Amino acid sequence: MRSGVRTRASFWVFALAVLAFIYVPLGVVAINSFNSDRTFGWPPPGLTTRWWSAALKAPGPRDALRTSVEAGLGATAIALVLASLLALALTRYRFFGRNAISLLVILPIALPGIVTGIALQSVIQNVLNPVFGINAGLFTIIVGHATFCIVVVFNNVTARLRRMGGSLESASADLGARPLTTFRLVTFPLLRTAILAGALLAFALSFDEIVVTTFTAGPGTPTLPIWIFNNLFRPNQAPVVNVVAVILVAVSILPVWLALRLSGTEAAESRL
Repeated sequence: MRSGVRTRASFWVFALAVLAFIYVPLGVVAINSFNSDRTFGWPPPGLTTRWWSAALKAPGPRDALRTSVEAGLGATAIALVLASLLALALTRYRFFGRNAISLLVILPIALPGIVTGIALQSVIQNVLNPVFGINAGLFTIIVGHATFCIVVVFNNVTARLRRMGGSLESASADLGARPLTTFRLVTFPLLRTAILAGALLAFALSFDEIVVTTFTAGPGTPTLPIWIFNNLFRPNQAPVVNVVAVILVAVSILPVWLALRLSGTEAAESRL
């Protein structure tokens, strides 16, 4: 499609405006984490690293970071197992209700987070707590995050399986390999980068989540986003909140960047 100079310039201006709207506030937060003025006077009268020292020494952000990492790793582990098995079953086999199951797997990512959170809180209060004695805490956070992390891994693995086709697996079976041997020597090596990319994206999604976490976290298990939200309007904590926000952004960028690198490498190899 050909477009004129004015049209291309308009697209560039619009794209730059959208990017500036997203990233300029992040830059302001990063600069304010070094602002020597507690009230965040602008431009900063000076720069200091004392807020970073205070954030690293404070027990609240450190405990919240550990909870976020544990929740992300737990949700990612559950998503890897369930999503990979579901993708293999729904891609390689035909059975009654296959499309309905596929819809149910993908649906949680489309539902509003507050709806999912309310539903999970109802299960915790009416089922897990009275029947099994499980209160809201790290376990419920992990289960709640796994509901949408599964979708990310499922989509990655399903897309790779569809590109692979079934010819290599059929050839392995014709040569006498058992299904488990075929999976170990043929299927899994081809799925490895897709699974890893899905795991990285699932961890990043879990690490940033706040809506579902609000309904599934107990009073003593705040994640890092919950800690930021709870301390955002406290004047004494405002400088530390900026530092924690910068750390949160940096930790969130790394898995996404690695996932994009893996996807780019896999696309380049497929072209070769």
